[in-house]
Amino acid sequence: MISPRPALGVVMVLASGILFAVNGTVSKLVLRTGIDAPQLTLLRAAGAFTVLLALSVLVRPGVRRLRVTARQVPLLVGYGLTGFFLVPMLYFVAISRLPVGIGLLFEYSAPLLVALWARFGQRHPVRPRLWSGLALSLVGLACVAEIWGGFTLDGIGVLAGLGAAFFLAIYYVLGARGVEGRDTVSLCTWAFGAAAVAGLLTRAVTGVGDWTPLAGTSRGVPVVLLLGYVVVLGSVVPYLLVAGAMRHLPATSVGIIGMVEPVIASAVAWVTLGATEALNAAQLGGGLLVLVGVALAETARVAPGGPPPAAETDQPGPPDVVAVVTTGPAGPAPGNRA
Repeated sequence: MISPRPALGVVMVLASGILFAVNGTVSKLVLRTGIDAPQLTLLRAAGAFTVLLALSVLVRPGVRRLRVTARQVPLLVGYGLTGFFLVPMLYFVAISRLPVGIGLLFEYSAPLLVALWARFGQRHPVRPRLWSGLALSLVGLACVAEIWGGFTLDGIGVLAGLGAAFFLAIYYVLGARGVEGRDTVSLCTWAFGAAAVAGLLTRAVTGVGDWTPLAGTSRGVPVVLLLGYVVVLGSVVPYLLVAGAMRHLPATSVGIIGMVEPVIASAVAWVTLGATEALNAAQLGGGLLVLVGVALAETARVAPGGPPPAAETDQPGPPDVVAVVTTGPAGPAPGNRA
């Protein structure tokens, strides 16, 4: 049995956050070549599935970990379609029309939706801080969108970001309802496999998409190399890092530390892509409010069987508080890290 090492867990989460953050800019560079969101989603899913399938075969206990019962199939398919296909595809649409940081902030509202589902759909007790978190996040998103100026953001981009948040919330709920019984590698393998099949079917039905940009470059870097980053360093490696961090840190801590991602992502995009990615003072302040609100929601849900929520104090919540997580059972949220 592995002894928890919190410091190592923090390093692993921060490393994954950096890789995910850089991946937002890399993905946008790919999208700017003419590769569209469904194509990039397909390429990412197929590539990650191939890498993880190889890991599943080579690492103990080998191919046995991939066994699936008929009863598990619907959950695995739904898990893959929501978290590994629809979420990243909508995220790619969002960042193709919005700054990377803003696209992430809209998607980061997913934990709020899960908390509301826990409270009203499942009637689980929640701590009063949930409502403060919800209010702060809504005010923050309003600042990000600058609604006082007549809503300055691209409407399709905003809808795509919110759609990604919606499907990400469904992914969390599905994860909490039964995928814990599988190890991380096999779970992600089948989820990416389902996403790859969905991408192929989408391609067959729509018949759209130009593959010639794959032979080109973006900012002087071959597109194939950028795609390699998206698959390996932007998906597989950070997923495994977060999964490993969960052995050393509680899910709440992993989720909150992982919120460095939109901050780093905004900075990387601004340095790499220029002024179009810069956020003004109101948007930066709004982004901070969103992250604080999500952190409050992350710690608002009470574990089943735990004591009822008490009045808020300035002290950290007791151990029975669990995350309305930004990290699912199989690792991190896949959409904003697509």
